[in-house]
Amino acid sequence: MKIQLFIPCFVDQLYPQTAFNMVKVLEKAGVQVEYNTEQTCCGQPAFNAGFRDEARDVCTKFLKDFSGSEYVVAPSASCVGFVRNYYSTLFDNSSLHNDVRDLQKRTFEFSSFLVNVLGVEDVGASLYGKATYHDSCAGLRECRIKEEPRKLLSHVKGLELVEMNDVETCCGFGGSFAVKFESISVAMADQKVNNALQTGADYIISTDLSCLMHLDGYIRHKGYPIRTMHIADVLANS
Repeated sequence: MKIQLFIPCFVDQLYPQTAFNMVKVLEKAGVQVEYNTEQTCCGQPAFNAGFRDEARDVCTKFLKDFSGSEYVVAPSASCVGFVRNYYSTLFDNSSLHNDVRDLQKRTFEFSSFLVNVLGVEDVGASLYGKATYHDSCAGLRECRIKEEPRKLLSHVKGLELVEMNDVETCCGFGGSFAVKFESISVAMADQKVNNALQTGADYIISTDLSCLMHLDGYIRHKGYPIRTMHIADVLANS
């Protein structure tokens, strides 16, 4: 199987190793990975900030960059959720309407692609310690991802997975929300991190580095003994 790799802006700039780890896992699963170096952004930041025309320009380029018949796989439920749920708003009754519908069917978040398309749950990973999983808002509500990451993590050798209280509650990031409403955002991160700490976990794992970046900043500020890890980084560990 051949797939097109989509790497979100912040992953490209801040967490490139996660992208390489995703490729490592996909190739181990027998997938041929291709990367279009012309790709940029999915358009979500402009859309969420209210710049619809500018967002449409970026999204039009995204449609062109990922035209074809291959699956598009990304290490971000947030970006995948935006493509699946909001591109229709921008291109409804336009000449690109059918292209959007086609792309939405082919675009998958990494863990969902492994479990639901490839039928893979055990990639031979190992990580020793205790972990708790954070359901990102986009992963849970926009991509309907709940069991897929947990199935993958349940097969990681040496890893004990425990659920935290209020696991489906937002971490407080929300993109520009963290800037506009800093005090609320920090309070939500405090609640999420303390719920994770109460489990005795060594790691907080999620599908979204945006959430993990926010939580990691709070953890580092407080000096708490817990780490954040993207699920691709966990599955690439062997």
